[in-house]
Amino acid sequence: MIASNKVFLVGPMGAGKTTIGRQLAQSLRLSFLDSDHELQRRTGVDIPTIFEFEGEAGFRLREKNLIDELTQRKRIVLATGGGSVLDRESRQRLAARGTVVYLHCSPQQQYERTMKDKNRPLLQLEDPLARLQALMEEREPLYREIADIIVSTENRPMQSVARDIVSRLTPRSGGASGSNNP
Repeated sequence: MIASNKVFLVGPMGAGKTTIGRQLAQSLRLSFLDSDHELQRRTGVDIPTIFEFEGEAGFRLREKNLIDELTQRKRIVLATGGGSVLDRESRQRLAARGTVVYLHCSPQQQYERTMKDKNRPLLQLEDPLARLQALMEEREPLYREIADIIVSTENRPMQSVARDIVSRLTPRSGGASGSNNP
């Protein structure tokens, strides 16, 4: 069953989870939270600083605990970090506690959207596009595993994507909501 009072957005960095999440929350009259922004607010430092001092493992543990807490809230649209699906328990919690929307886009599109963003520690290397391709190969099966709805954000205006998701979450007589496999 597709529920529209708890929506969890998953997908790679640069897919538009935060931008679409804000629009979706407004359209559905729900609260919006971004797990990365919430983690930064609570720690008082940015994501690269957490990576620097605690490594990726420390960041992922913080992220796992935060996902557990935030997915228990009511009437929420939650934009998750791109790697939040790496943890099995987080995937289970996301899938069990709300409607999971996978925002899909190609590594090339991700690169174009993130290439100037210095707040992405996993991309601070010589060939960020190759890294994005490797991350997609690793994570896409996990996104698809838990997705109730799959929507492509590739070369689409974010408002159009948000409207598409709202239409899939809104029950229609005789119509079925469901996934769209890009």
